[in-house]
Amino acid sequence: MTSLPEAGAVPPSDIADQLREAFSTQLTRPLAWRRQQLAQLVRLLRQEAPALTQAMAADLGKPETEAWLTDVAGVRRDIEGIIRHLATWSAPRPVPVPWTLQPGRAQVVPEPLGVVLVIAPWNYPVRCSVLPVAFAIAAGNAVALKPSELAPATSAALARLLPGYLGPEALAVVEGGPEVAQELLRSRWDHIFFTGSNRVGRLVMAAAARHATPVTLELGGKNPAIVERSADIASAARRVAWGKFLNAGQTCVAPDYVLADRRVQQQFLSEVTKQVARFYGPAPQASADFGRIVNDAHMRRLADLLERTKADIVAGGSSDPANRYLAPTILANVAWDDPVMAEEIFGPILPVLAYDHLDEALSQVNDRDKPLALYLYTRDQAVAERVVAATSSGSVCVNHNAVQLGVPGLPFGGVGQSGMGRYHGRAGFDTFSNPKSVLRRPARWEVPLVYPPYSHAKRWLLRRVV
Repeated sequence: MTSLPEAGAVPPSDIADQLREAFSTQLTRPLAWRRQQLAQLVRLLRQEAPALTQAMAADLGKPETEAWLTDVAGVRRDIEGIIRHLATWSAPRPVPVPWTLQPGRAQVVPEPLGVVLVIAPWNYPVRCSVLPVAFAIAAGNAVALKPSELAPATSAALARLLPGYLGPEALAVVEGGPEVAQELLRSRWDHIFFTGSNRVGRLVMAAAARHATPVTLELGGKNPAIVERSADIASAARRVAWGKFLNAGQTCVAPDYVLADRRVQQQFLSEVTKQVARFYGPAPQASADFGRIVNDAHMRRLADLLERTKADIVAGGSSDPANRYLAPTILANVAWDDPVMAEEIFGPILPVLAYDHLDEALSQVNDRDKPLALYLYTRDQAVAERVVAATSSGSVCVNHNAVQLGVPGLPFGGVGQSGMGRYHGRAGFDTFSNPKSVLRRPARWEVPLVYPPYSHAKRWLLRRVV
């Protein structure tokens, strides 16, 4: 069995070669090895939950229950699902063979890609590290994980814990900043899985192009939430407030802004303000359930967006930069050309815009980059079908938001500027697999008709048979 040296002892430029050597021993291919590794990940998430939630609290001020729910328990459940389905997903799939090629047997045989690189983000630093690693291992690959340096406590915890539970044979955890990521990206990988911003995603894609390496890019965008006039406004407000202010708004699938029918806009604003107060009390800074902005740079960016946006602050707006706190903030009378509408907010600021006709709302959504997710609140089934058909997004959720990620069988990913590729469920296994086509035919069974020379009779027969 080949064993990697400790991650810190191997230069980032050599990690891919070290992993390729381990992969070449066939260590990662047996299903028994894959199941054992996945079971160890489940064990890690069960036994080390306190250490992981404490690390996320240090990095993001992430409330313990929230961290456990989103980054630990949900991921553990998903990996248990991978283990249950692994035999089916990895089995060869038969494909019909046309009679002109009979006798023969065709199959699609999933095989591991080889050596993959996972570059994780800071906002859900356990979930977005461990889950892609789990799918890569399930598909039989050797994996290098680069956690985000912007969540240093979680990065250190993962670097300490993962090799201890999985062993270093086919896994490397590489810590460091952008210079380490750049060094890793100079190597040749068989797949690169990146979660993060659109800007950095473009850099990853450009680096991957040097080796023609396929990529999965899990990016983001301005996810709209359309509140149609027939919606249950109290329910819509409660669910939007939860999805928007979870993790202090630092969630790629959070509603970025609300488009409310003008006839229900004021009611929605009133209800969403009430819900924020119910969730976090009159002083959210004192709430144990509201997180913090990841660092000073993001804090300044959000404060600048808020300052330059000439809209009405319906609720929130206060901040404490020293403690990286920005109150849950709701804006009304927002213009489309306001700075807060020019980029993904990725923070606890919720602009609410009005529309007069649904066609107007759909036009506004479709005139912009395709979002990672689109949310619609309505009790009219015909409206729901129309919005799903008339828009393009990575996912759609009707009468809720963000919870589509909780359905393991739904592929997760973006489209256009919000990303490429999918994972979760079967899609995650397929992302890290090569669907190899295999056709088997008898050695002696022959149809001489297809071989030259082509006589007049052969040509006549070929034209009628083929």
